[in-house]
Amino acid sequence: MMSAHIIAAAHPQAAISTQGLVIYLQSLFGPLFLGIVGIVALFFLFTREITRFVQFIVLAVAIAVVFYTPSIVQTLATGIANALGVH
Repeated sequence: MMSAHIIAAAHPQAAISTQGLVIYLQSLFGPLFLGIVGIVALFFLFTREITRFVQFIVLAVAIAVVFYTPSIVQTLATGIANALGVH
């Protein structure tokens, strides 16, 4: 009778890849995000709240950058830590 350890070693499990999930979520939420940003931006423009419009666009661009390129968060954190002298 073979032990569970030998059976597990004979059939190595493949690493779980989340790349497909990331692409699926980006394709699902990307157009939704852009649609909401467009509607809110038009609302601010039609009500002539230019300051709030600019604030909203800057925030929307920042969120979009983090959403579409999540590796930028790690790069920024590493840069900030190096600038502060934390290793």
